Formats: sequence, structure tokens, C-alpha cells
Amino acid sequence: MKNVRRTGDRGAICAALLLSAALVRPAAAGAQDEVRVVFDRFVAAQNAHDLKAVEGLLLASPEFLWITRGTPIWGTGAALKRFAALYEGTWNLDPEMAALKIVAIGDGVVQLYVPITFTIGASGQPVQATRFLMNQILVKGATGWQVSSILPIPAPGQ
Repeated sequence: MKNVRRTGDRGAICAALLLSAALVRPAAAGAQDEVRVVFDRFVAAQNAHDLKAVEGLLLASPEFLWITRGTPIWGTGAALKRFAALYEGTWNLDPEMAALKIVAIGDGVVQLYVPITFTIGASGQPVQATRFLMNQILVKGATGWQVSSILPIPAPGQ
């Protein structure tokens, strides 16, 4: 009896995975272009240490989520405070744009994926280049596309 249940559970899991795969699709060309422009502006603002420009690209919400060094940062205000501290040192993003993928996960919601190298160093300290697999969720609101989460994952071998 126990094996029958496990088989049924596996079947339900497989069905759920197939359904989710069917729902996830490449974003429409217009949305991809718009999101790419927003991501380009995000990288430029980060590299310029332009906190105001970054603020305009983030979803203004306590539900905004950024995972950094294994720590969740909730809310746009907390994220901007953390970015300000990082900007006091070396903070540079270098995405591999040829590998950029943008996938629609719902109406007005996309996931962005791109390998990226962060060059990071506290003020007056040596810098370190680290490769990440950057994942962002962007949502489209009245003012256009905004980043609602930033989820960098250390790349294998880092």
C-alpha cells in the first residue's frame, strides 16, 4: 500500500512540474526589450554608485527581497541602505549579456537570469572578483518594469 501512495505522489509531482513548465515561456519580444533596458540601467546605476537611480528601478515595497551573502534584505529602504554601504568601497557589476535570459512567469512578471561578475571590496581593502548566477524577478506596474527581487547565486567553482 505504501508503494502505491509513493507512485501516486511521484505522478502528482511530475504533473505539477509539467504544468509549471508549460506556463513558463519566453517573454514576448517587446517585454524582453523593455526588461533588457531596465537591466542595463540597473547595471549602469550600480556601477555609477547612483543610489537615486537604483531606487527608481526597485519596486518600492516592504516585500522587495534581496539575498546577499546568505542574508535576506527585505524592503526597498533596507536594500538602499545596504547598497549605500557597499558603494563606499569597490562595487562593480559585469554581466555576460550574451547569456541573458528573460522568461515570462505570469502577466507582467518576468524572471531575468544572467551570469555576472561582481568586483567587490571594502573601502581601502583589496578587491575580489566573484562570479554569480544573477536571478531577478521584475514586475510591470504603472511606471514600467521594476526589480522586485535580486537573488544572486554563487557560480560553481567560486
